[in-house]
Amino acid sequence: MATVRAERLVNLVLCLLSTRQYLTADRIRAIVPGYSGAPTDEAFFRTFERDKAELRDLGIPLETGRNSAFDATDGYRIARRDYELGDIDLEPDEAAAVALAVRLWDAPELTAAARGALLKLRAAGVDVDEHASAAVEPKVRTTEPAFAPLLAAVQSGRVVEFDYRRPSSPEVHRRTVEPWGVVSWRGRWYVVGHDRDRQAPRCFRLSRIQDKVKATGRAGQVQRPPDIDLLSFVAGEHRHAQPSTLARVWVADGRAQGARRRAKVVDRMQLGDDWGDVVELDLHYPESAAGWLAGYGADVLVLEPDTLRKTIHEIHLDVVDQGEPGKGTR
Repeated sequence: MATVRAERLVNLVLCLLSTRQYLTADRIRAIVPGYSGAPTDEAFFRTFERDKAELRDLGIPLETGRNSAFDATDGYRIARRDYELGDIDLEPDEAAAVALAVRLWDAPELTAAARGALLKLRAAGVDVDEHASAAVEPKVRTTEPAFAPLLAAVQSGRVVEFDYRRPSSPEVHRRTVEPWGVVSWRGRWYVVGHDRDRQAPRCFRLSRIQDKVKATGRAGQVQRPPDIDLLSFVAGEHRHAQPSTLARVWVADGRAQGARRRAKVVDRMQLGDDWGDVVELDLHYPESAAGWLAGYGADVLVLEPDTLRKTIHEIHLDVVDQGEPGKGTR
């Protein structure tokens, strides 16, 4: 199914599912993105009839009816009671497959489009179900710019090139990779594949990819090994390739008890007018710890390592840019 047609069908379903009224074809044409570009009435009705048939073939129940006796033509809507699935019992492996599909589908781009469609419905005077938008809220955000081109390269079997920054160094290196798949682990997205520069399997975190991903070579030349578990590979890489990191952190007196419970006090230090302890933390996952430590705001300051300190500083800057209260930096 073409991408444009798929997007139009999704918009149509969202529209008909989110309203309690019957919407006429003319109103759907004016509201739903993808129909307004039809050059003639005949072209629109041909497209709309094909889309209705497609939805019925997919098992989506379309109701026809009129809102009042004064309406001249029938309208359409989707009854949520008929659209929603009942309880389904899945085996563990089936549930895992469904969860992975949901994680790939849930994206802020889809959510933004859905919210835009609902806003347009309200602006047109359509009675919108206030709870309908909850069905399209993202669970795992795929905001990384590298996600879409990498996933496209995996699906087409093409080699990719990109600039990559390692966590232990600010230097950027060009990498050439045969991508096998894109997976999410511990809230981060990774591409797994054969690193041609290292001549070995490797995983790369998408947030460390600099600039644009470039696909090269013909399609179909990359084949994923049948015996590899991508998620286990990413977890194993982090477990075995990354030894624990010793971090030195300043903690204000009487504050950040959660951080103190994991730490060993090694010194005292005054920052400005405030006294605090210098503690040592043994971090097995320093990148995950960055968000945890940043949550303490100005009560915690990372002294070493420098990469962790810079990461937390960037998190604080993002919070300030978003106008979130209660966070600060020293």
